Amino acid sequence: MKSSNTHKGAAILILGFSVIFLIIAGRFIYIQSTAEIQGVNLNEWAEEVRTSSYSLDAKRGNIYDKNGMLLAYDRPTYKIYAIVDPAYSRSEEDPDHVDDPAGTASALAPILDLERSEIEDRIVEAQEDGRFQVEFGNKGKELSQDVKDQIEEMDLNGINFTEEAKRYYPNGTFASHIIGFARPEEGHITGVSGVEKQMEDYLREKKGQISYERDKYGSKLLNPNEVLTEPDDGENVHLTIDQKIQTFLEDAMATVDDEYEPEKIMAAVLDPDTGQVLALGNRPSYNPNDLGEVQNWYNDIISDSFEPGSTMKMFTWAAAIEEGVYDGEDTFQSGSYEASGTKIHDHKPEGWGEITFDEGFERSSNVAASILGYEKLGPEKYRDYLSEFHLDEKSGIDLPGEGVGKLLYNYPIEKVTTTFGQGTTTTPMQLLTAATAIANDGKMMQPYTLSQITSSENGEIIKEKKPEVIDEPISPETASQMRDLLKQVVSGEHGTGKPFELSDYSLGGKTGTAQIPQKGGGYKTGKENHIFSFLGMAPVEDPELLIYVAVKQPKLDVTETGSEPVTHIVKSVMENSLHYLDVNPDQASEAKVEELEMKDYAGENTDKAKKELKKDFSNITFVGEGKEVVKTLPEPGEKVLSDQRIIVITDEPAMPDITGWSLRDVQKLAEYFELQVETMGNGYVIKQNVEKGAKLNKGGYLVVELAPPE
Repeated sequence: MKSSNTHKGAAILILGFSVIFLIIAGRFIYIQSTAEIQGVNLNEWAEEVRTSSYSLDAKRGNIYDKNGMLLAYDRPTYKIYAIVDPAYSRSEEDPDHVDDPAGTASALAPILDLERSEIEDRIVEAQEDGRFQVEFGNKGKELSQDVKDQIEEMDLNGINFTEEAKRYYPNGTFASHIIGFARPEEGHITGVSGVEKQMEDYLREKKGQISYERDKYGSKLLNPNEVLTEPDDGENVHLTIDQKIQTFLEDAMATVDDEYEPEKIMAAVLDPDTGQVLALGNRPSYNPNDLGEVQNWYNDIISDSFEPGSTMKMFTWAAAIEEGVYDGEDTFQSGSYEASGTKIHDHKPEGWGEITFDEGFERSSNVAASILGYEKLGPEKYRDYLSEFHLDEKSGIDLPGEGVGKLLYNYPIEKVTTTFGQGTTTTPMQLLTAATAIANDGKMMQPYTLSQITSSENGEIIKEKKPEVIDEPISPETASQMRDLLKQVVSGEHGTGKPFELSDYSLGGKTGTAQIPQKGGGYKTGKENHIFSFLGMAPVEDPELLIYVAVKQPKLDVTETGSEPVTHIVKSVMENSLHYLDVNPDQASEAKVEELEMKDYAGENTDKAKKELKKDFSNITFVGEGKEVVKTLPEPGEKVLSDQRIIVITDEPAMPDITGWSLRDVQKLAEYFELQVETMGNGYVIKQNVEKGAKLNKGGYLVVELAPPE
């Protein structure tokens, strides 16, 4: 009985084990034949585990100036990381992970500018958490090739790098409001402003990818099933900006920014024959390599609109000439003009008596502009010309963020004030665009900064911008007559633009002084609370360059006018740029005005210093007849124009003849000798209380009488 039960039990167990075996064996056979477990394909899973995929970097397109100078490009940087997992190492004798956290931390700390303990703690914590690798925060990113090489020379176990592209601008603030900047976003470098944003579709790169099967140490298998998608670099963008002219502009703006501390500076130089923007800048500016403290993102010269002031008058006169209602020899009573119950005044309220309209333009008469626009042309016809000059629409320049002014032209008084640039607003680029018609024999040109797009592979031109005439508001004859009038503003007997006169080239242009509105209505008061501007062209007969400069709220001495900071930029940029372009001078000059860096003459013999200084400067004053130079004003390293006054202090100082000096120069001398200055009048020195040759005592008094130049 017992034997029978035992056999039955054994049979049941055998049967049970057989069933289980068949189920398991069947499952294995099923898995082997189908390679699937719960819907997961094991072949695909194994291939995925064995497969490594990496993106292959592509380069964003470069940005060049018109002569091929590199303005923006991708520069390789490196991110450091440490492998901390011991399982990654092939052997204990030659570990591929960080096996000495303390030693590794000590080696890296001074290079990464981190505390040794911070690095060591990161590595140890990562090992304790079972992580594979660890990074070192911002200090471990954007490392240069030199730093990477320095670390690699240490041969530290487990330390590796990944390459990352960073957008780099080799000239810093140079043309930053045109070029803009780009930064990493979602695995790509993406344009945020300027050309970087405007040309994103062309500049943007397409990353490639490579995948292959590897062993646990990362080595490729013999049959890796490699799949490769080639990267595609972005295309290159070429600008119309001329590096040399842009440098002239940047240097001049920097000098004015330092000396006058204005709220804003806006400036641009165009080729009026083509509409190409050769230089453009604003202050405050920014360095796209360091966006820590940016004071001004906006490209003000295309985005900011304000009252144009008297620069508007050139279009009022041009419209009257074109319409045939202008006779420059006709006369009018200057001083004031009544329209719709409101009295308009000239900047000299009592006026200049009865003068011609040509002289009215020279003197920048508001009354003359009002009569021409409101009476001779009539409001409707004048309004048509404003549209003909495109002063009621954007210029269409190929940069992002362009603004547009607003024509106030509803009430009779607004139709009068617009003729001389008050009430109505425009952007500087609108004015420059309109002025191309005067400079270019009636043809108004489309302004542009993007010249070509070329292939990054073979340099072939993909797209090219050609000069485009967008309107012809005036005839060549009218344009020529206007240029003659503009020349008289600068070189004529009564011209308001006389300080802008160039040494080698004839310059025509119009000054502007725009009031600044204040909250609650009305305008700000005080001579500094204006936007001082100049719109001009040279040489006048056939202009090669068109320039606009505006300086907002500069800090002025009591004797200085708002045009002085504008004058510095215009003269420096135009004179130097025309010489650089090999334009033949069209008028006699005493000397070419250049911007130079002041050298250090301290300790030198005065006779030797005099010879050296005379090579570069035309206006030198030696304070005393000592044998040795003690100091120069301006100081060494400062930017100085070649016609600027150079004050040389000798070791035996004595009072020089300061007749004809500006108050700014007098104050430089007084500051050095700690003199207390008292002034009478405005302008330039005509009398001084301390006689020439008298000993200069620190703490003494200097009284000067000033008068405007004749």
